[in-house]
Amino acid sequence: MEYNEEKIIDKKKFEQFNQKNDIFNRSLWDESVKNNQTIKFYQDYIKPPENNKRPEGFNHKDYALRNAGWFMSDYFSDSKRNEGRSEGFTNTFSVQKQGTFTKYKIKSTTELTKELKIVGKKLGADLIGITKFNPKWIYSYKYNRSENRTSENTIDSSLKNVIIIANQMDKELIDTAPSALSGTATGLGYSNDLSSALSLSQYIINLGYKAVASQNDTALSIPLAIEAGLGEYARNGLLITKEFGPRVRISKIFTDLPLEHDKPISFGVKNYCSICQRCANECPPRAISFEDPSIKQINVSNIKGIKKWSVNAEKCFKFWASQSSDCSICIRVCPYNKDFDKLTHKIGIKIANTPLRKILIYFDKFFGKRKQPQLWWHK
Repeated sequence: MEYNEEKIIDKKKFEQFNQKNDIFNRSLWDESVKNNQTIKFYQDYIKPPENNKRPEGFNHKDYALRNAGWFMSDYFSDSKRNEGRSEGFTNTFSVQKQGTFTKYKIKSTTELTKELKIVGKKLGADLIGITKFNPKWIYSYKYNRSENRTSENTIDSSLKNVIIIANQMDKELIDTAPSALSGTATGLGYSNDLSSALSLSQYIINLGYKAVASQNDTALSIPLAIEAGLGEYARNGLLITKEFGPRVRISKIFTDLPLEHDKPISFGVKNYCSICQRCANECPPRAISFEDPSIKQINVSNIKGIKKWSVNAEKCFKFWASQSSDCSICIRVCPYNKDFDKLTHKIGIKIANTPLRKILIYFDKFFGKRKQPQLWWHK
């Protein structure tokens, strides 16, 4: 939706989000969420199910590929588990090498910002935006999964800029959702994000400045990505980008490198989502709202005091656990989930920002249908 912090935040009700209440963290400590299905859900990411009698898209090789897609992300998140850290999920990354002691002399922040974006894309980022540090989106408390405790979420006060990276997820894999096979796109998205964020952070450190790479840890990614001009907020609770629709993973770099900020953009997502309920209609557990944006908090896994479309994370995660894989149906069916390199879809995204959007909604019902996983394997 169009971004205006003053209009979407109720100052009397707003509270920073406690990382402990993220639905994935709740599934580890909250007995109302944690059960045998959720335990198996996580076990299957460690050792893929070997039963080939399961439905198409959920057999041994599908899980084997999904877990391979997650390998790099899992490797880093597990690397310091003995220290109570889950890097990229509850803690920032701590693998950077020492840079120079002398800071690179900056002649122009405008030129530096342009160069940084060129370097970032060369290092693997699909999209890059820059915004100011906004304490509202920082978690009020960090959560330690190993010890089931929270702690103060302190960030170096000199890190006044945030670089937001978005990497696309593979469309052909997403098109098989729901399936374990489609989960490969999510894992690869995290792994690619990890690589580009760490590499760009190291570049900044090599210039003599500070850079802290981050994924799901430390702060809410979507509002920062919106403020950095990467896209708009959608009914399905995701970021919609012009280039890849909702099919992106997001990472962040907190830095003291002097950079110019991007501005939030608007290209019609709010108006389109207001009349399009495709994701809500297609969501099996009915976790996505059919209503207008609201300040109503569904449960503790939603942030307080923000007027927006909210997703019922409890219903969503319960469906994930029942399938022993992430879902992604709301991404697959979203009208913005298209290959925008094609002229027809470039025209379509422009129409979506006009009164003709109702016609587009009619034709969009012919897109976003599930592709059989076997077709992906035998294409």
